[in-house]
Amino acid sequence: FHDSSVIPDGAEISSYLFRDTPKRYFFVVEEDNTPLAVTVTPCDAPLEWKLSVQELPEEASGEGSEPLEQQKQQITNEEGTELFSYKGNDVEYFVSSSSPSGLYQLDLLSTEKDTHFKVYATTTPESDQPYPELPYDPRIDVTSLGRTTVTLAWKPSPTASLLRQPIQYCIVINKEHNFKSLCAVEAKLSSDDAFMMAPKPGLDFSPFDFAHFGFPADNNSGKERGFLKSSKFGRQTSPKPRVDLHRVCIGNKNIFTVSDLKPDTQYYFDMFAVNTNTNMSTAYVGTFARTKEEAKQKTVELKDGKVTDVFIKRKGAKFLRFAPVSSHQKVTFSVHSCLDAVQIQVRRDGKLLLSQSVEGVRQFQLRGKAKAKYLIRLKGSKKGASMLKILATTRPNKQSFPSLPEDTRIKAFDKLRTCSSVTVAWLGTQERNKFCIYKREVDDNYNDEQKKREQNQCLGPDTRKKSEKVLCKYFHSQNIQKAVTTETIRGLQPGKSYLLDVYVIGHGGHSVKYQSKLVKTRKFC
Repeated sequence: FHDSSVIPDGAEISSYLFRDTPKRYFFVVEEDNTPLAVTVTPCDAPLEWKLSVQELPEEASGEGSEPLEQQKQQITNEEGTELFSYKGNDVEYFVSSSSPSGLYQLDLLSTEKDTHFKVYATTTPESDQPYPELPYDPRIDVTSLGRTTVTLAWKPSPTASLLRQPIQYCIVINKEHNFKSLCAVEAKLSSDDAFMMAPKPGLDFSPFDFAHFGFPADNNSGKERGFLKSSKFGRQTSPKPRVDLHRVCIGNKNIFTVSDLKPDTQYYFDMFAVNTNTNMSTAYVGTFARTKEEAKQKTVELKDGKVTDVFIKRKGAKFLRFAPVSSHQKVTFSVHSCLDAVQIQVRRDGKLLLSQSVEGVRQFQLRGKAKAKYLIRLKGSKKGASMLKILATTRPNKQSFPSLPEDTRIKAFDKLRTCSSVTVAWLGTQERNKFCIYKREVDDNYNDEQKKREQNQCLGPDTRKKSEKVLCKYFHSQNIQKAVTTETIRGLQPGKSYLLDVYVIGHGGHSVKYQSKLVKTRKFC
């Protein structure tokens, strides 16, 4: 911060004010008819300021003039002629093409809170031009609006397009209000500074998480804010409540899409042209926009006893409704998750009855109620898209999906491997089901990643070539410990890899695939 009371010619100073404590700065113009420009930038609180001029003492100019400090002492108690005054939080300036010589006095006061500000004074405004110039139309246009994105466009600063000065544009996004200056933004971002008043909870801070903006979260203590690395404004930050505000500097582009916003939410957008040589900035006219509402979720109606296929996007959700026609004592929901685990929630007339994660095939039996309506919410996996089959029924004997053992792996017996055959085993259940086994030759470099891609349990034997079928058989056992079957697959080639699949087919014709097994025949026998 600038701690002298003299403002240098042609340099921007930063300083601070304590509340209700005025500050006075001086600026000397030595010759009459001198151009003069003074710009005051409030940083986060409205300021009251006035500019006045007093005549310099006779001996103040020419050889042997007294130091400025002594001249100040002589006339500091006199009131000068007021040239300009302003009260507010806009960036305001006084410009004169011909000013008299004299001692210029700038008085500043903040009545609201401790704050800081910037002052720039020059006697050569034409040649200096430290602040980027705004185009004839300084507005930001919202060119497209989505549920989570807003595209902004603006006209380039003449300082960049005509004067070829190095200009970069910084966009500020927040949910409270527009900002008049970049130092107001910096004051908000650094509101933990010692002389700042403590922000009011709920007003200056919010739990809104900006990590979704496509900018890194700033919870790395001692590191520069990730999204500020491209600008000169980056500063060391210590962990503190996250300010509901973000800034990103994007170089000299004139169009930018802000992404990962929340649907149906109002955002304020400000644009600043920054001269990267001087680090001084000018604000465009800010704008605001409300993102579009989330598309209304369509609710799929489930028919009693009929299997419905459901596809859910990554991290997405689907809603289903089941309204049994007849009165019922119980409702059975059978879910077959084809890929990763899915979350299922079932509400009856608004009351939550079930909330579980489902992998493979699961069956849930819930107590019924006359004229009840069931709302089912299915939430997908974070890893990728989810596919599943779901069946709801009030008839307990109407079971479309085959029952499965807890372990759906296929075991291969290494000692029984030959050059032309492999022997495998798998578990069944107490329910009599049809099992079909299929084989497919694969390359030696076939890996788990490829196997994972083929793990869609809902793809049935009807998607396989007839030549890949080994056999089908029925089996079950009342003693669950003995519900195991073995099978030797013959006619294989020596030293080759094969992918084996077992499908269990239920009474309704629906099949479930066991986990695929990669086997290899012996090369030499």
